[in-house]
Amino acid sequence: MYKLVIVDDEPSVVNGLSTYFDWNSYGIRLAGTADDGDKGLALIKEVEPDIVLTDVKMPSMDGIQMSTEIRGILPGAKIIFISGFDNAEYLKSALKVHAVDYIFKPVSRKELHTVITRVLTSLEEEARAKELVNEMQVKLVQSLPLLREKFLLSLIADSFKEERVKEKIQFLDLPLLGAQAYIVIVIVIDDLSLVMESRSERDKQLLSYAALNIIQELMDKTKRGVVFEKAMGEYAGILVQETGDLLEDGENGLLDLAAAVRDNLSRWLKISVTIGVGEYVDKLSELPLSYKQAREAAAQKWYLGKNQILTVDHLQSSENEHYRLAESEDQVLSAMKAGDTAGLLSALDEIFESMARSRKNGFRYGKNISQQLILLSSRVLLELNALTADWEAKEAEAWELVLRQETLQDLKKHVSGYLEEICSCVKEKRGGKTGSVIERIHRLIQERYAENLTVVDIAEGVYLSPTYVSLLYKQETGKTLFEYLTKVRIDKAKELLQDPRNKFYEVCHAVGYADPSHFSKLFKKMTGYTPSAYRDQL
Repeated sequence: MYKLVIVDDEPSVVNGLSTYFDWNSYGIRLAGTADDGDKGLALIKEVEPDIVLTDVKMPSMDGIQMSTEIRGILPGAKIIFISGFDNAEYLKSALKVHAVDYIFKPVSRKELHTVITRVLTSLEEEARAKELVNEMQVKLVQSLPLLREKFLLSLIADSFKEERVKEKIQFLDLPLLGAQAYIVIVIVIDDLSLVMESRSERDKQLLSYAALNIIQELMDKTKRGVVFEKAMGEYAGILVQETGDLLEDGENGLLDLAAAVRDNLSRWLKISVTIGVGEYVDKLSELPLSYKQAREAAAQKWYLGKNQILTVDHLQSSENEHYRLAESEDQVLSAMKAGDTAGLLSALDEIFESMARSRKNGFRYGKNISQQLILLSSRVLLELNALTADWEAKEAEAWELVLRQETLQDLKKHVSGYLEEICSCVKEKRGGKTGSVIERIHRLIQERYAENLTVVDIAEGVYLSPTYVSLLYKQETGKTLFEYLTKVRIDKAKELLQDPRNKFYEVCHAVGYADPSHFSKLFKKMTGYTPSAYRDQL
């Protein structure tokens, strides 16, 4: 059971929380209570609770100071503040010590149930994650199959005589002998640079080890085979087809396995993968051919998208000649110089559609074309004397991001967004009106006010940078983006409050606010009434 400590200087509150809430039914044991921060901290050090329910304002040591001390000794403890004071400074302090929630007195059973349920869910998820990490750490220390991996790499890379490898297979205890046929699958992590960039070296190794274990376990359930890491973010599986297996399950069984691998890696490790499937070969010495086919199939995600299972059937030869940017360069250049966003997007559609049809050009060629387009935009800014240090930094970032894209669709989205921003800059530089951008911002906010909108979300919706959108909107309207968002939300709330069937908390959530108290304050600031007073005067 989880342990709970209650700290409050009001005996009635402590008695009520201890007596009238069935902690046992939630799997929680009340480990003790205290009536001030000093006693509470001493008790917490002694019993090491999972959950602390504490008042904010107490004699001797208040709840904020006590919680700061708790964070140093029990960083995983979940702290819930209760207070009779609706004070913004207390709320800010609660955020600083990473409190999970803030409940106002008098505490309602319903609200306490909601908060405790959320805390328990968080504790359980952390426990599961910790258990998985501990298991993977133990396995990582205990098992470093360097010789097996080296040998398996050689099987898919080199030509060899089969009789020379059988002894090694037996020595390394690999399940690869006595097969009717072999086939190779390749599993490639999508957006590898994004997946790995925030991880330490240890976390990268843990991710790789966990992925290998998941894939191997799924393979063992239906087939005989072995999986290993070919390179960072790429795993190769050699599957053995027993006598009769080809007729019994054939390709469908293999594709079912691939689908299970993809879905389980997404579910447990939160990563997307593309899987390439080669063709069956009769001998171990022909494994390099099956691997090559599987790798080429996986590479087709450049055209077909990520998170897919691709076979050699997806390999298409193209009779088209190499696409040349010169054929559309004038159209792109003219559109950017004129600030013509529609013309620019039309030209880009044609360019990327042509590259999609000419598959023999490959992803390197697509990235090369994209870099040329970015150089064109730099030329436009230079001619307008608008190539500032900020734009030079943006260009360098755009250039780098081109190299990190893994599909033609992602590449198009990135290049189109950057060049649209160039168009907007050109339009502004030439004295063009910015009204259309403001209108698009207003339309987006009016359509999505109920979401947890950020400046980044709004900027992405109008294909501009967050900094540029904020400055442009302030310059054109005299207001900030969030001032307009608040106005739209409060106006919508006023409409909803006219219907007495709509409860206050429902109206709060419907217009994009999670905290009813915060919503009430904003509503009063904007209208002069609290939500209930506004409804009464109606």
